[in-house]
Amino acid sequence: MYAEATRAAIIDAATTLFAERGFAGTSLEDVAATAQVTRGAVYHHFAGKLALFEAVFDEQELHMTERITATVAEHDDPWEGSLAAIDTFLDLCCDPVYSKLAWQEGPAALGLTGWKECEEKYALGLVKASMTMLIEAGYIESKAVDTTVKFVFQIFGAAGMALADTPDEDKPRVRAECADVMRRMLTGLRAQ
Repeated sequence: MYAEATRAAIIDAATTLFAERGFAGTSLEDVAATAQVTRGAVYHHFAGKLALFEAVFDEQELHMTERITATVAEHDDPWEGSLAAIDTFLDLCCDPVYSKLAWQEGPAALGLTGWKECEEKYALGLVKASMTMLIEAGYIESKAVDTTVKFVFQIFGAAGMALADTPDEDKPRVRAECADVMRRMLTGLRAQ
């Protein structure tokens, strides 16, 4: 139980520091000091800074997946749940911690290939499940499903990147624009 608490404290401290200072600007010594543990305790749980960042990134992506899944589950109608999921996703992308870690530090720390693999591990499966649910409910035709999933996945990624690169004062406007484009895109996929 103590080991789990120590690991959680290290991840919490690293999350804060990576979001504030970035991957490059954070040392394991800083993480240990913030978590009030020894550097040895950090190395006991994580092989190095990259392994620690991967754990932080995984936690952020799991949280995103859980929030979106919960949003969809709150709606009886899959279409309404999918539209609400867009809003939940965009809200998360406006969160300074998630936005910084997922869209800015992720590619820098993990490299573009590693970051894409992680994004696909979490978000691609979520998009595929959503599209499958909409197809089974008759909202979207079962046509070019894999290509559709990849395009929708890329659109979500484009929105996340756009919001991460947007200054705080412009985020509400860009968030609203992203929501509008994403809703129109999804509406365009509806079965005739």
